[in-house]
Amino acid sequence: MDINNLTEFFNNYNISVILRLVTAVFVGSVIGMEREHKHRPAGFRTHILICLGSALTALTGQFLCTEFGTDTALLDWSCDPLRLSAQVVAGIGFIGAGSIIVTKRSQVKGITTAAGLWTTAILGIAIGVGFYSAVLYATVLILVAEILLSKLEYALAAKARRITLYVEYGENINIAAVMDVIKVKNVNILDIEVAKTGDADVKRTSAILTLQFNGKSVFEEITTELARMKGIYSVQEL
Repeated sequence: MDINNLTEFFNNYNISVILRLVTAVFVGSVIGMEREHKHRPAGFRTHILICLGSALTALTGQFLCTEFGTDTALLDWSCDPLRLSAQVVAGIGFIGAGSIIVTKRSQVKGITTAAGLWTTAILGIAIGVGFYSAVLYATVLILVAEILLSKLEYALAAKARRITLYVEYGENINIAAVMDVIKVKNVNILDIEVAKTGDADVKRTSAILTLQFNGKSVFEEITTELARMKGIYSVQEL
């Protein structure tokens, strides 16, 4: 291979690498924005870094096979471009576990976020190997599941007779303000549990409210209005 062909090879290879890494950032940001909007533990930057890291891992596996092939004098194993990526699939579980919490009522929250992180890692691997068509279809389906189907989930929740709501707020707001928002929507508050959370520097209060819906009250309207209030950090159904 002469110098011109070698230069052309590296130029094309670098363009491919840049395209894949930029695509990983874009895909991670699209999924992360939806999570960030819903104030989930893992948001915009977390999804970007996971997708980018997974894509880089897949690219590294490809690079090792391209650079060294099956030359056992350099590498003491046969070339497998997905060997490193397999560790990402297993290792992402540690990050996903960090987004899952168990409430005082033994309710598990954050599983959807953890599943989203795992799927984002798989998308990153697919981007790294250049499987763009699958990435496009999967990203669309993920957004449909997290945005459109979540509305169906809230609609079903609105028809439920009783719903338990978890609200976490700071010092500049009190439980009375939260109750006012709920009562305006023609919803009965059957039970309230209030507890202090946070640390010495960041003082927060958590409230678990058992609600009974009447008539055409919409659960999504309540959660949306509460989430927009200044001083409220988290609004979730248990």
